[in-house]
Amino acid sequence: MSTSEQLKKQKQYQQYVKKITPSHSLPLNMAKAFLTGGLICTFGQWILNTASSFGLDKETAGTWCSLILILFSVILTGLNIYPRIGKFGGAGSLVPITGFANSVAASAIEFQTEGQVFGIGCKIFTIAGPVILYGILSSWGLGIIYYTLKIMEVIS
Repeated sequence: MSTSEQLKKQKQYQQYVKKITPSHSLPLNMAKAFLTGGLICTFGQWILNTASSFGLDKETAGTWCSLILILFSVILTGLNIYPRIGKFGGAGSLVPITGFANSVAASAIEFQTEGQVFGIGCKIFTIAGPVILYGILSSWGLGIIYYTLKIMEVIS
């Protein structure tokens, strides 16, 4: 194959890639993420206000809010609705607690055919495992720093 034929094929390939590569509008994606995350947080605030109106203290209302948001996220994941919300809202659907619940539930659903132990039991922590690990590790490290600063009387 001659050099001119190779250049022609490369040019055709580049045109093909440019044609099939989706283009994204950053301002539009940011607006969608803001809208999606805002709606999720507004729903969470509504849950908090409703729980408080039933006489629950702030901590108990917050617990109920988290539980209800997680429940709705898992149900929507099971019904294959949350992935569509995620596709539309991007990071706006992934950042709240609902995104974490979606990732755990999606792993369990995806690997359920492999059985209870090797499917769901092992794969459910595919996404959650690193979050839990680094959450514990960073809180442990910050605790050591806090304890050291307390002993040195840098903080009271």
